[in-house]
Amino acid sequence: MKGAPRSEQFDDVYFSAQDGFAETLHVFLDGNDLPERWAGKERFVIAETGFGTGLNFLAAWSLFEATTAPNQKLDFISFEKFPLDREEIELHLQPWKREFPELLATLLKKYPLLVPGFHRAALSERVSLTLVFDDVNKAVAQLETPVDAWFLDGFKPSTNPDMWSATVFENMARLSKEGTTFATFTAAGEVRRGLGTAGFDVRKVPGFGTKRDMLTGTFKGLDQEGLNQGAGK
Repeated sequence: MKGAPRSEQFDDVYFSAQDGFAETLHVFLDGNDLPERWAGKERFVIAETGFGTGLNFLAAWSLFEATTAPNQKLDFISFEKFPLDREEIELHLQPWKREFPELLATLLKKYPLLVPGFHRAALSERVSLTLVFDDVNKAVAQLETPVDAWFLDGFKPSTNPDMWSATVFENMARLSKEGTTFATFTAAGEVRRGLGTAGFDVRKVPGFGTKRDMLTGTFKGLDQEGLNQGAGK
């Protein structure tokens, strides 16, 4: 396999052709200040828009296992409207098979059938994965779990605008608490504005590889006046 796998629906790659794993570490793990933020927390919840190949999840799982105490638990929730099948995931993640062989084997074994809906699997005594095969705009409204960190990885906004909608940002705010973080590879203006309106303090920081900028931020919340102003924009 040469280069990075590409989505035909959205004319975009699933991860950097330069080094997908290094990109995940820089954008999503470092961007959310992991592992520092889950230090000492009994339960930590990550929600992701766009499961793709599962590379972000495997990287987070591996880091969690390496840096946490036996009593800590990780819940990872990921939305995917166009899920890959088990064989495609195994093929696309071959370059990192040596990085986490046991974790990848477990993911492939527990990976659900491509049936719409919520699919929860316990991958270890400490780590669970909930895959939501559905349109995130519809499914995120059904989620009630408070989130500690967001991985926003839904292909580029120019070709997949539905993944970066006001509905998604508003539900992010609903599920976040003060201090909840997010990170994303994009620095698009509509994403900056949408997250800011939803109550996130948004920062532009250096991106990975050839991407000059990316976004990270922290949920600050909105008072009623701020909510009214946001609704009028």
